[in-house]
Amino acid sequence: RKFRAPRHGSLGFLPRKRCARHRGKVKSFPKDDKSKPCHLTAFMGHKAGMSHILREVDRVGSRSHKKEVVEAVTIIETPPMIAVGVVGYIETPRGLRSFSTIFAQHISDECKRRFYKKEKSTDCDSALIPLL
Repeated sequence: RKFRAPRHGSLGFLPRKRCARHRGKVKSFPKDDKSKPCHLTAFMGHKAGMSHILREVDRVGSRSHKKEVVEAVTIIETPPMIAVGVVGYIETPRGLRSFSTIFAQHISDECKRRFYKKEKSTDCDSALIPLL
């Protein structure tokens, strides 16, 4: 099997199919420090590709000290984020539970288009069907 019919491609890239969501999803957040005031905990970004850079090493005692080396770098694309709402949580015996959600007064049309289905054909806000 190994020599007569070697496999085509790496198994690390399986399953070969299109991604389910275009944007990506935040799977974990860093631990929050409760002593600090309310702040942005994470910023969304996705891997856009890889490249290489030429940099000078500044490591005393190393063989490559003050020499130029080529290193691989990952390019992370971070599109602009706009806060649309805030969710408040309370602590219960079973963990955190959402307490209240506050949305912004004025939401742009691009944001409404993302959240709602048939947004253009309706006039009143109660007829909007959320896709969340």
